Amino acid sequence: MTAAMLNRITNRIKEDWLVNFASKLINIPSFKTEESDIAKFLASNFNRWGYEVDLQEVDPGRYQTIATLKGTGGGNTLMLNGHIDMDPLSMGWKRDPWIPSVEGDNLYGAGVYNMKGGVTAIVAAAEALRRSKAQLKGDLVVACVVGELQGGVGTEYLLKKGYRPDMAIVAEPNDQDSVLTVHAGWLEMAVNVIGKSSHISQQEYGINAIEKMSKVIKAINGLDLSHSPYSQLPALPRLHVGAVIGGQGREHVINGANFVPDFCTAIVDGRMVPGQNSDMVLADVREALDIIKAKDPEFDYEIEFPPPAKYRVLRTTMEPMDMPVDQYIVQALSRNYQIVTGDELACIGSKIPNSYSGNDTTHMWKAGIPCILYGPGGGWDESEDEPDAYVRISDMVTCSKVMAATALEVCNKPR
Repeated sequence: MTAAMLNRITNRIKEDWLVNFASKLINIPSFKTEESDIAKFLASNFNRWGYEVDLQEVDPGRYQTIATLKGTGGGNTLMLNGHIDMDPLSMGWKRDPWIPSVEGDNLYGAGVYNMKGGVTAIVAAAEALRRSKAQLKGDLVVACVVGELQGGVGTEYLLKKGYRPDMAIVAEPNDQDSVLTVHAGWLEMAVNVIGKSSHISQQEYGINAIEKMSKVIKAINGLDLSHSPYSQLPALPRLHVGAVIGGQGREHVINGANFVPDFCTAIVDGRMVPGQNSDMVLADVREALDIIKAKDPEFDYEIEFPPPAKYRVLRTTMEPMDMPVDQYIVQALSRNYQIVTGDELACIGSKIPNSYSGNDTTHMWKAGIPCILYGPGGGWDESEDEPDAYVRISDMVTCSKVMAATALEVCNKPR
């Protein structure tokens, strides 16, 4: 790759284009299970630009977009992967989350941090290669996937449908100078406490499932999970109860508050270290709840793993990942970061607290595909007691350029 060729590609990546495209993504709500509008917007653009487009129906009426820039043959296939589902909005936003706003180097808006900024960066990288007419031997696949926040259902789906790149970059928000190869495992379960309904006038004959759930919460918060200490993730493993709902029956009917609630559900979120797996965590939780049951004959519980789809939480488990840093994709991106920026990466491996999260690399690594995390950073205005999310515009620019340069090297590497 000559300096002139690299400049021709990276000069196509403009800050105003990135801000404009990310702003369009912010304008489109795409909460978990509700990503189809943004998928169709992306598909429309990729079709207009001449990519080979696969609008995949992951669930009935739920779509994700896989766009391929075809190579001439003989090179490696690289996937740039980003999820289009977004986290729920917290209370307290100072800005309108659906109206993008630029303040200094920050672009604010709903879902822009996790991870519409990253999606913008992978699209910009691919477009820089296409518009500069760079010659690629291998295919460049841009995967804009659903359901990463449900455990990676979109990436699991595309793997089952036959997409098997030689290498992959997942553009999670970990800062423009950091490549992550280590991350926690992520699982969720629903713990149900089963009580007995009785009218308030005879409440002494009922068993209050919500009241019994307090014992579950205390046990889970104090649970010492079976594991071997893992120095790169020092605060893990951990569990916590992230949501509780109780009422009458398995649908948690709440308009019968004059009755003792007979059903209560807690959604438990957990993070694992390499060496752990979901079976070990489930065994630990069951043991803790069985101790409660042995002491309290009125306590009855069940565990649903994975949780039912109606809760719209994790549908599949993300196991922990620790990929060797000598993999070609790690070294390729490191080289190209130095070429583009003149600096060395500040971090290769794990980064705290970023590595405490699960992500879609877990499914690709499990499938034998070397993959890394590299994407534009940002965050929330927590120092100002604000939940407003932002991505750093300069990070989007740098990440796009580095990913474009890396794609040119990887796709032209002979298989």
